[in-house]
Amino acid sequence: MKLFSRNPSAPSRKRTREIPAGLWTKCESCGQLIYNKALEENLKTCAKCDFHFPLTAQERLRLTLDEGSFEEWDASLCPLDPLQFSVPRPYAEKLVEEQRALGMTDACLTGKGRIEGRDVVIGVTDSRFMMGSMGSVVGERLTRAIEGATERQLPLIIISGSGGGARMQEGMLSLMQMAKTSAALMRHDEEGGLFLSVLTHPTMAGVLASFATLGDLIIAEPKALIGFTGPRVIESTIRQKLPEGFQRSEFLLEHGLIDLIVHRRDMKSRLKTLVDAFAR
Repeated sequence: MKLFSRNPSAPSRKRTREIPAGLWTKCESCGQLIYNKALEENLKTCAKCDFHFPLTAQERLRLTLDEGSFEEWDASLCPLDPLQFSVPRPYAEKLVEEQRALGMTDACLTGKGRIEGRDVVIGVTDSRFMMGSMGSVVGERLTRAIEGATERQLPLIIISGSGGGARMQEGMLSLMQMAKTSAALMRHDEEGGLFLSVLTHPTMAGVLASFATLGDLIIAEPKALIGFTGPRVIESTIRQKLPEGFQRSEFLLEHGLIDLIVHRRDMKSRLKTLVDAFAR
């Protein structure tokens, strides 16, 4: 027995096709929806506004160094939980979760490689791992990289991308890395070594307040957020509206904090030019 029938004159209803998740990314600068394949082909930059999305440490090394030339240093160093930090969740659990998800033991990779045949020492921080924050292992790896560059008389390049600054879960052991990396860079400078600091989106807090702004030349990608404290925190503190583009690369170049803005597609060749011009 039929209880209902469809009106033959009524318009047919077709099942709506759902768009699969993970195909599009929204640009945080201009709001443009970007097809992920196109984003990858454009080196993870927005074709409309030229915003540079963060790269993983591995992606950064592939774009910066000659293929197959990277020799990782200090891969065996792993972070511990000296304070048994447990708020809002155990730090030890968070570390394991990040390590399994990202295939990294901590938020940076360091080592030696070549840029167009020229040997360099390089360090890269990865904003995916606890916002690229600097704990004891990140600080130790970077310090050893700096010291390795000094001993080998090689140019040093550190590419920073940290929205987390010093890692609060390690307390003073994290904060002291700011002084440790800075002291190593002072010795590198005294020995006549070249240090090129590359700032990417975002570079903030303790990282910016230490090694990231101690370069002989400070280079930034376009539209990168660079500062000690985020603009929303500053506005709520001083109760004033900040200038347009405050803490972005272009604003900081105009006001003298950085020396160059270089597009990602040109970064490798520009670094090679600078190394050839200024390294001993």
